[in-house]
Amino acid sequence: MHHRWLLLIACFWVLFMLMVASKFITLTMKNPEGYGMRPGSLTILPELEKMTVTEARELQTDSQTTADPMKNMTVIDLVHKERRELLRSICSNGSLSNLSHSIISKFVLDRIFVSDKHKILFCQTPKVGNTQWKKVLIVVNGAFPSIHEIPENVVHDHDKNGLPRLSSYSLSDVHERLNSYFKFFIVRDPFERLISAYKDKFVNNPRFEPWYKHNIAPVIIRKYRKDRTEAKGGLQFQDFVRYLGDPNHKFLDIQFGDHIIHWLTYVELCAPCEINYNVIGHHETLEEDAPYILKEAGIDGLVSYPSIPLGITQYNQSKVEHYFSKVSKRDIKRLYDRFEGDFKLFGYKEPTFLFQ
Repeated sequence: MHHRWLLLIACFWVLFMLMVASKFITLTMKNPEGYGMRPGSLTILPELEKMTVTEARELQTDSQTTADPMKNMTVIDLVHKERRELLRSICSNGSLSNLSHSIISKFVLDRIFVSDKHKILFCQTPKVGNTQWKKVLIVVNGAFPSIHEIPENVVHDHDKNGLPRLSSYSLSDVHERLNSYFKFFIVRDPFERLISAYKDKFVNNPRFEPWYKHNIAPVIIRKYRKDRTEAKGGLQFQDFVRYLGDPNHKFLDIQFGDHIIHWLTYVELCAPCEINYNVIGHHETLEEDAPYILKEAGIDGLVSYPSIPLGITQYNQSKVEHYFSKVSKRDIKRLYDRFEGDFKLFGYKEPTFLFQ
């Protein structure tokens, strides 16, 4: 009798397990990606247990829309897309037209170097690592087999470096290249670039260009230094800022000639609202931007950008504060007014810390 009851209980247990298994199979067939999930609910994977529901929903939404080409863009693709969109937006802003627009003059075409072999145009923006980009183009143009074999005195000698300027072409050839070639240039924080120009031309002068100290500096001192005397040490940074921020600076610019390219705005140098550049690299993100530019230009298999010294591309607010510490707020504001287009076109923050 006892064995009969045990057998009956065992039969009921087997029957119960079969019913549970049948229910499980039915649910799984209806929802092959997971069981017990109602339409619209979330499945939280074990490794995501600490995520909020909102974060998990966003993750799920992203995974469902990867078929969209925009969703397949890499982070750096999106960064450069946003830079181009910002540029177009500011260019169309009528209130900034006098700070963002520049005609495509011979002066601008003189700044643009050409590689016909690889259909590349590079606009020179001094004090933003342009020497290295010239070396890249010299190599891909075939003048030298590698960057390391280019003599330093050849890089900036345009009769020997094999880099023609766009201004040397006929008008029809200029239009053809502007419309079909890959075009790029590099920017950096505008005020940090001016500090670099001042140090390079009026303090250190590593290329032994005496005209900056002996011809340009005295003229700026006589016009913009309060006591009009050339004190020991030559041109001071605050003198340089007063000259650059003067609404009538062009009278001296004409006298200084092409030497002014080292402190002109990006707008004056490259006409970014008139020329549809494919990529605008930033000095502060050059480690990522340089390989991206080489890839987009189709020359990444031919040449590499020279190694970048550690920390050299990082924005240094302390340095900016130091150099502007002796400059009056009025002169800083006038300088910013001139370079406002460069700040806004390329997404650089207004240096409000200098106005405090």
